[in-house]
Amino acid sequence: MCGRFALQTDLSEIIERFQIQEVACAYQPCDNIYPGQPIAAVIHDRINRLVAFQWGLIPFWAKNPTGSHKLINARAETVATKPSFKNAFQRHRCLIVADGFYEWQKTGDHKKKPWFIHLRSGAPCGFAGVFDTWVSPGGKEIRSCGIITTRANELVSPIHERMPVIISRPAAAGWLDKGVQDRDQLLALLRPYPAEEMACRIRYPAPLPKVVDIFDNNINADEVSPRK
Repeated sequence: MCGRFALQTDLSEIIERFQIQEVACAYQPCDNIYPGQPIAAVIHDRINRLVAFQWGLIPFWAKNPTGSHKLINARAETVATKPSFKNAFQRHRCLIVADGFYEWQKTGDHKKKPWFIHLRSGAPCGFAGVFDTWVSPGGKEIRSCGIITTRANELVSPIHERMPVIISRPAAAGWLDKGVQDRDQLLALLRPYPAEEMACRIRYPAPLPKVVDIFDNNINADEVSPRK
């Protein structure tokens, strides 16, 4: 799964990389983004727009928003068929902007080591996402999203069995295009990102999660390879 990620890239670089033509949110960089927070995402609505979604999908048909914390991720293998995601997959796709994501590796003694996994180039990337709009009986709207995950590549698999789908720059326009409805074409994009184009290093998110004793005493390190 993907439960924490970071985005600290300057807004001007995000605008250039994702060809943003309208910024429709208050951009707030953060080193420790977790479910329930507003997160920056790219959608295509005639133009590429940078918007904010609550992380944790609330399907439009949900009776109430209380279960959103359970829908932070959608599996690539079932996103096109599960009731919670299939409508959004066909009609409401987005790119969730990130510098990279965190995964925790068990090290024994009930402790875990935090790995920060990112593009080797250091550039921000776009996680494949789906979004929806839920409207309360009183008319209040909540726009929310979930991150699509796939099986881990060779770099990530020693740490965790899953990773977020990263959409390559050439594939981004097709992923965002509402007119693309071919299920097989879309599913073909939901593959593990090439391991040789990624890197990882030990890095603690700031601020630390409340349960700080899940970590061991490793400090941030240069780029290294994880070991089981």
